[in-house]
Amino acid sequence: MKNYDAIIIGAGIIGAATAFELAKKGYKTLSIDKLPSAGYGSTSNSCAIVRAHYSTYEGVAFAYEGFFYWDDWASYLEVEDEAGMAQYRKTGSILIKSKGHDWRKVKKHYDAVGVEYEEWTPQQMVDHIPIFSDDSFWPVTRPEEDPHFHEPKGKLEGAIYTPGSGYVNDPQLSVHNLQRATEAKGGEFMFNTEVVEIRSEADKVVGVTTSKGERIDAPIVVNAAGPHSFKINSMAKGVLEGMNIKTQPLRHEVHHVPSPEGFDFYNDGYHTSDGDNAIYFRPEVGNMILVGSEDPECDPQEWIEDPDNFNRNISDAQYKAQVYRLARRIPSLGIPNKQIGIADLYDCSTDWIPIYDKSDLGGYYMAIGTSGNQFKTAPVVGVLMAELIDYSEKGHDHDSEPFKLLMKHTGITLDVSFFSRKREVNEDSSFSVNG
Repeated sequence: MKNYDAIIIGAGIIGAATAFELAKKGYKTLSIDKLPSAGYGSTSNSCAIVRAHYSTYEGVAFAYEGFFYWDDWASYLEVEDEAGMAQYRKTGSILIKSKGHDWRKVKKHYDAVGVEYEEWTPQQMVDHIPIFSDDSFWPVTRPEEDPHFHEPKGKLEGAIYTPGSGYVNDPQLSVHNLQRATEAKGGEFMFNTEVVEIRSEADKVVGVTTSKGERIDAPIVVNAAGPHSFKINSMAKGVLEGMNIKTQPLRHEVHHVPSPEGFDFYNDGYHTSDGDNAIYFRPEVGNMILVGSEDPECDPQEWIEDPDNFNRNISDAQYKAQVYRLARRIPSLGIPNKQIGIADLYDCSTDWIPIYDKSDLGGYYMAIGTSGNQFKTAPVVGVLMAELIDYSEKGHDHDSEPFKLLMKHTGITLDVSFFSRKREVNEDSSFSVNG
């Protein structure tokens, strides 16, 4: 029998950040993960993009707060990791003005939050990155279905550029950094261990049972299990019944292609959100370009029932859809014969906005539904969850008196009920990876 103040299920970026912030508050934490090390799950395949364009004011404000943590990562963690420190590559982000993004709404939120940005004409965009085309191809189609797939339909309106954004070079290492920072504050980690039971008494969580037969007691349990979050919730008495917003894993692919010959995309490229082609892409090591889908209606969605059993091989059809769309934006792009990419899972909520909340089971909390778009916010999520847990455990009812988080870098106060499990579906969402 072991006793802790809080058990965090999942040692990905969200779980590790939550453990770190709880440990900083003096909670004796235990992070449990079924994999052999921190960040080995879906976090390891994250594109780790740090950008501010979201569909809602709250989403923009929350993401922008995250910029400041990544920009000063080592100082935030106050620890040296023997494995090295993850690096924030501040390439800047190009948000192409297109019908695929409600960029006017994004711009309005940027103004309200105080996000630094520039508006570019199509020519300015091409001046900054000369391999780009300013052609428009909207509406988004698939190459196997559209005989006119490569024919431009007009010209783009321009772009919005945010200089403070970019991506983290090694998402798995960033979680290892958080693990070391948590351990320095007294937190513990348990790997190769699966939670098989959430134990409760009198509508209050009392601990977990592991696949090794261990009963570990704690008055607080946090579900940060990523694509396994719905399975963990199903173990907790009365939790699913009290949720209006649910989560389910969605299979997604990301592909890698070489930069056009003669162009140093790794050093001179930008993270780009191209709603006109429903893709996002960023530089990658080896002068490669990483490209993923922004979930247009024409791309099929593959929802997964068993997150431990899904197809990890990339598909020829989706590879061509994403890479050929990239070739429309970068006409000099070569299409390699060898298809390289990865397939992994998003943890998607009903409206693609995460759940950061308590539950109807006392002491049981959730940081789930992170939808492939919350890596950038992880340090802020850690702060939010630690403060929400502290607030609730001191007797406040977050459902009737929602906790409000003062974000220290932007000075913005966020009503955390925005992320409630009981909220109505947020129709302002993009219902895509853009959040």
